[in-house]
Amino acid sequence: MANEFMADRVTSLKASAIREIFKMVGQSDIISLAGGNPSAEIFPKEILASLAEKILREEGTTALQYGVTEGYAPLRAKVKKDLKDKGILHDTDDALITSGGQQLIDLCAKTLINDGDVVAVEAPSFIGGLNCFRSYNGKLIGIDMEDDGMNLDRLEALAKKEKIKLVYTIPTFQNPTGITMSLEKRKRLLEMASIYDFYILEDNPYGALRFSGADIQTIKSMDDSGRVIYAGSFSKVISPGLRVGFGAARADIFDRMVVCKQVQDVHTPCLNQMLVNKFIEEYDFDAHIKKSIDMYKEKCAKMISCMDEYFPSFCTHTVPEGGIFLWCSLSGDYDTKKIMAECIEKKVAFVPGATAMVDIDKPCNQFRLNYSTPTLSDIEKGIFIISEVLKNVGK
Repeated sequence: MANEFMADRVTSLKASAIREIFKMVGQSDIISLAGGNPSAEIFPKEILASLAEKILREEGTTALQYGVTEGYAPLRAKVKKDLKDKGILHDTDDALITSGGQQLIDLCAKTLINDGDVVAVEAPSFIGGLNCFRSYNGKLIGIDMEDDGMNLDRLEALAKKEKIKLVYTIPTFQNPTGITMSLEKRKRLLEMASIYDFYILEDNPYGALRFSGADIQTIKSMDDSGRVIYAGSFSKVISPGLRVGFGAARADIFDRMVVCKQVQDVHTPCLNQMLVNKFIEEYDFDAHIKKSIDMYKEKCAKMISCMDEYFPSFCTHTVPEGGIFLWCSLSGDYDTKKIMAECIEKKVAFVPGATAMVDIDKPCNQFRLNYSTPTLSDIEKGIFIISEVLKNVGK
């Protein structure tokens, strides 16, 4: 069928290049440094199997019946208490449970973005967020990243020229760079939101995975104006397959998001929410998270030491304090899509930087690496192979 039968807002959307890479990786013996997944080694499979049986036998009707859009009450109560304890949930806010953090991004965009509204995003940024804003005909404008987060001078220059509706940021262990926004920049961004009258979507799926440095206040915790919408998730700390996320927003925005969620999926699957709730309730959740942190700390250190040993001098990288990604930059006129194709031939995959940019067709000399999913030996082997390809293209 011709494209004229399709809605204009979706005809220009392209499939996530990262998802396409995953298809290729899953069908071969390729070492994948391209993932965005938590390590399957930390999935509490046996515990969840036992809990699922218990829930279905003892609370099967609740688990298998329709639920409340706002979320399964016991889990929602736990999330709200945790957010309040962290200063994230204010008296003028409310919180809901979503089908992954991705849905919270979509609900925010659906609630706030009209055709042509300016959405300022970090450059690079999370492809799922970028495609979400594209699907609502937002006008995406990329703001370059610095070592301590988004370039706020550039953002302010944009705000003086154009009416920004929303700023999308992943301030802690950013996807894809691993960079953490400084406290000073978080405060300034919040101040700018008031001055230039825009909203902030603070996406924080990795915040619990800090393995070095000191915690930094979330932007939402400093927000007394209701301009910040907060997105969190259990995907990176329990299981992404359960698709359980959460969010907090000012009450009037929250109400609209709930209505939008009713249109999308009615409610997040009850059994999945109950599994998450029981896991938090009956097991040592902090110890479980620490297991992930210890593993990612070791894997990140391994990847960095291998890059420092093998990579050519024209390739630099970020040094994350947590999360699951780091970002590499080549000093020169390179296209990492082409370099990735050569690496794929040698059985290693990474994510080329263009996939995380507003203009995904423009050549990019950067790329993303993931250290959470590969083994330590695969990290070393994969980094060595990439380094050999880089040395060859750099000749």
